[in-house]
Amino acid sequence: MPAMSSLISQHSGLYTDFYELTMAQGFVLTGKADTHACFDYFFRDNPFKGGYVLFAGLADLLEALEELHFGKEDLEYLREQGFQQKFLDYLRDFRFRGKVYSAREGEVVFPLEPVVRVEGTLLETQLIETLLLNFLNFESLIATKASRVVQAAHGRRVIDFGFRRAQGLAGIQASRAAAIGGVNGTSNVYASFLYNLSPSGTQAHSWIQSFPDELTAFREFAKIYPDRTILLVDTYNTLESGIPNAIVVAKELEQQGHRLVGIRLDSGDLAYLSKRARAMLDTADLHYVKIVASNQLDENIIKSLHDQSAPINVYGVGTSLLTGQDTPALDGVYKLSSYDQKATLKVSENIAKTSLPGVKKVVRYMDPEGLFYGDGILLEDEKATEYIYHPLFPDQKSRVAHCFPENLLFKVMENGKILTHFTVKECAAYAKERLAKMSPEHKRFENPHTYKVGATQKLMDLRSKLIAQYQKP
Repeated sequence: MPAMSSLISQHSGLYTDFYELTMAQGFVLTGKADTHACFDYFFRDNPFKGGYVLFAGLADLLEALEELHFGKEDLEYLREQGFQQKFLDYLRDFRFRGKVYSAREGEVVFPLEPVVRVEGTLLETQLIETLLLNFLNFESLIATKASRVVQAAHGRRVIDFGFRRAQGLAGIQASRAAAIGGVNGTSNVYASFLYNLSPSGTQAHSWIQSFPDELTAFREFAKIYPDRTILLVDTYNTLESGIPNAIVVAKELEQQGHRLVGIRLDSGDLAYLSKRARAMLDTADLHYVKIVASNQLDENIIKSLHDQSAPINVYGVGTSLLTGQDTPALDGVYKLSSYDQKATLKVSENIAKTSLPGVKKVVRYMDPEGLFYGDGILLEDEKATEYIYHPLFPDQKSRVAHCFPENLLFKVMENGKILTHFTVKECAAYAKERLAKMSPEHKRFENPHTYKVGATQKLMDLRSKLIAQYQKP
């Protein structure tokens, strides 16, 4: 089955920012290209004023890394941009041959902790920065948004309707990420084909408008799709014509041995209209007919509809879901943590932007009830720790010795070859399992409780030592 990487595979080496290539040439010309390096991917803030991020995009990234190369046309283009022959010769046989350690796709992750660790030569680990950030930041953002929408729906089905409002081809990745976040289906046929998702769709108002009257439009549609008809009832007048005509067609389907699946409300006061619609359907003994709602929905509107006891069975969520409304981007970054087998870090006057040095791992600590308690960032050779310390406020510490540890990062790529393969449905099932292990206060929409993420004393000491070393006059 083709993957997202197939869309860029013809010129995959050019899927980057220009400065990555200027640095890469510099590494070749100064003899640094093949020196060992380690980079960390992490983010600093949760999106949507929420309490977590749902990690997504890994499979697409790994497939792209496996295909990464520079073709004849790519090299000719770079020559035209002024790159030197020695560098172009290096790129001619280039393939990513590094190692990637990562949290599993669908994992719940938190600010400041390394979610992905990349090891290899300096050139290859630096060169993939843009590709990695582009895939992981976007898909993790959308998966997180989807998980919030699904949470608000309280078990009702959620369908992704957002392809037409998405940012171009990113809509394909967005539908994949939304599925990992728990969405049950998508209107996006291309993403359904690529990732084995469940395609879903009803009809537009133009279908009803193209017939002489609404009832005829409903009957013709039901004739073609007798076992999967959902009727859009708000083209003319929801309560006066749309629902009464849908009831007529539902009764005709019953006489033919079929059932109307549902009606869809796409405008107006959804709480009021859904209650009236449910009453009208039930009075007609059509208790089985479902109510689908759409029209600029997001997690907050869905939560409000639930709080009002709106009898809605399925939510179609479009623009806000696939565009990540109201957070346009996840602020994930990619920082060098080790060069030539020596720990290094980026220093800033703002401690929040001073990175954590060295080759690291992440340990999740589970409390005695099996819930997430906190995450520890440890140097790779550390066995255990009694306390973890807040990376920005070291006076704040949490004891974790009483908790059950589990490693969060696993080797997913070796020598540029993918080691693990999970389907989108497997990632979605894992995400659901992991979200269930979070305390409710970390998942609430309003002022969620901050999840504990801390570093070990040994790592904090290493950071302090390197800062002092770099800042020597």
